[in-house]
Amino acid sequence: MIEIIGSLFILAGAIFLFSAGVGILRMPDAFTRIQSGTKATTLGNMLVLIGLAFYHPGWTFKLVLAIYFVLMTNPISSHALSRAAYRIRTPMTPTTGVDMLAEDEADGDGAKPPAKNAGRRKRS
Repeated sequence: MIEIIGSLFILAGAIFLFSAGVGILRMPDAFTRIQSGTKATTLGNMLVLIGLAFYHPGWTFKLVLAIYFVLMTNPISSHALSRAAYRIRTPMTPTTGVDMLAEDEADGDGAKPPAKNAGRRKRS
């Protein structure tokens, strides 16, 4: 019974990790790709590690530490990547409605917000 529960956690984690890969391929700009990759991989990794804890109860403490490490590093690295992409003016998708960071960036150091259509190719 324990193996079935562990297998279900691992399967759910694999589904979330797969959806992260699909999200990275399907999202229209770098910012949404970063977001889809971070959220889904964080949950997917946690579920896989929980499933492994069911298979190997002796590893539970180490797996909890790994989960904690993933929870702390994924959002921070995602934020750093997004901020760096914004600062080098990576183009946003044209359907972006509000640029909440534009005011903060303009007040701080005069950096220009990314152009919405810059670098976009027209499809023929």
